[in-house]
Amino acid sequence: MPETTQADPGPHRDGFRALMSGFPSGVGVVTSVDHRGQPTGMTCSSLSSVTLQPPTLLVCLRDHSRTLVAIRESGAFAVNLLTQEARSTAELFASGAPDRFGRVRWTMDADAAGPHLGHDAHAVADCRLTGTQLVGDHVVALGEVRRVVWHEEPRPLLYGLRRYAAWSAAVKEPATTPGGR
Repeated sequence: MPETTQADPGPHRDGFRALMSGFPSGVGVVTSVDHRGQPTGMTCSSLSSVTLQPPTLLVCLRDHSRTLVAIRESGAFAVNLLTQEARSTAELFASGAPDRFGRVRWTMDADAAGPHLGHDAHAVADCRLTGTQLVGDHVVALGEVRRVVWHEEPRPLLYGLRRYAAWSAAVKEPATTPGGR
């Protein structure tokens, strides 16, 4: 990359997107249920761990999205960490298609904070909403992780440079799952 000597006085939207596309991230689907018990969810690569005590995740969701409204109503959400084979699920939940839950396999037991996409996720974190903060056109939602359900060894789907990719096959060390699985 060429070195620049002059700072950009204020990166415009496209420049900021280009900057962040060079920072690959794992891909998840954040799910919840609305006040009628209907499932809702959206693809999210803006998620991060915050603290181990208490175990807390943050997700960034579009303000006024159906998923965010449902999370605020229910006070809970699930973060489904997608496997490298789940690109079509990531694209489906990013599309806004109204029938997305009719096109994937999902379950929701009594302890779930939102629908689990167990066929497409290697792990799911069930979270209790602990706070929100509006930042521009998105809302940062904090969730205390109440339960983690493992479906398989992690082989995460990644998103960066405006495309999906599998975890590199060049990684020589075997993946280990916390908790001994």
